[in-house]
Amino acid sequence: MTRLASFWSGLGGDPALVSRVSAVERPGVLPSQLPVREFAGACVGVCALAAAELATRRAGGGEVPAVRVDDGAVATAFVSERHLRTDGRAAESFAPLSRFWRTADGWVRTHANYPHHRARLLSALGTPEDPDAVAAVLARRSAAEVEETVTAAGGLALALRMPEEWAAHEQGAAVARLPLVERVRLDSAPARELSPPAGTPLLPAAGLRVLDLTRVIAGPIATRTLALLGADVLRLDPPGLPELPDQHTDTGFGKRSALVDLASGREAVEELVARADVVVTGYRPGALDRFGLSGEALAERRPGVVVAQLSAWGGTGPWAGRRGFDSLVQVATGIAHIEGEDDRPGALPAQALDHGTGYLLAAGVLRALSDQTQAGGSRLVRVALARTAGELLRGAGDPRAEEGETNLSPTPWLAERESPLGHLRYALPPVEFEEGPRDWARPPGRWGTDETRWL
Repeated sequence: MTRLASFWSGLGGDPALVSRVSAVERPGVLPSQLPVREFAGACVGVCALAAAELATRRAGGGEVPAVRVDDGAVATAFVSERHLRTDGRAAESFAPLSRFWRTADGWVRTHANYPHHRARLLSALGTPEDPDAVAAVLARRSAAEVEETVTAAGGLALALRMPEEWAAHEQGAAVARLPLVERVRLDSAPARELSPPAGTPLLPAAGLRVLDLTRVIAGPIATRTLALLGADVLRLDPPGLPELPDQHTDTGFGKRSALVDLASGREAVEELVARADVVVTGYRPGALDRFGLSGEALAERRPGVVVAQLSAWGGTGPWAGRRGFDSLVQVATGIAHIEGEDDRPGALPAQALDHGTGYLLAAGVLRALSDQTQAGGSRLVRVALARTAGELLRGAGDPRAEEGETNLSPTPWLAERESPLGHLRYALPPVEFEEGPRDWARPPGRWGTDETRWL
């Protein structure tokens, strides 16, 4: 519970509430050189505790419901994409060009799951879409040269670094100075009245409207969690940039999905912002500012709003404007080196930076809403994958619990249901507290087919 207590303290939570959390430990799940099991449980635990606290605040007080963190549920949820089945079909994983490659002096990892990233990678390298051709080109270049060339072309490739190299890097130092979850009060808006809407279950986020401007995994997991807790979550995507279908399915539970061009559809976005309680963004820092979607601009137009921002590398330092994904952050920060074996880099047993950061971001939003009921103020919550990686790296060298239920069956934490996308098998949410929801109210729908309006 030490790590959970530390996370909760960083979120500004009452230390006494940590006693409301109990754990079902299952040593051996999420086996890793780093303490992934403990880290994952702490991320989910503070999210569940923040949800239980907000439910109590909205009910007018009383004892905060007991929270239960089961390692089996957490481990299953942290690899939810691996458990997903759509009409019996397993989800597609990393694309063939998203992998580790040997270079003349080391290793790089590329990310090319999206067509536009794949095209930029191939253009930068001057190769056809053939793994053998890519391998031949990379084998003749240094890792640093590949990183620089591909990044300059808008693609994604990062050289493998050791933890001490990342710590000495200017971006590593900038990220290390950030809190795990950055919390900022933007103004002096009056305290929020968050009485639960009449005739609805007493869910922590019931009646709240969440505008979801996130993509890939971490941000959508945060908003998927808020949807579980009762929020009306509307995800907006640009029409010309489809989400990967299985990724949308896995992270789309409980939400609606609409398409809006932020430039030409400004009026529709403004109508949504005018009634939003929470706005969550997952684009590079500053990328949405020109559309009036910075924290300060949103608070000015919608006093009392909670703005949650996710990035790969944080909002300061030379890499602040860079694109990034979980796998690449593992490579840059030294995690892939630690998890490697026999001179080959490795990876965590789950995309734990994405999943963990998603639950931390949801926890930050829930705590901000609780704080608003007493102190008011528009709130800004920020997280970064690289900062989450730093927290996991703090456990390097800790004793590991390798013995135990490594092959624990995930069946108790899986469910099935029909959906517009077909028959789904999926991982249940790991966020658990007394009288809280155990599944999403609605399955994912088809990408981009909902109306741009609040329910």
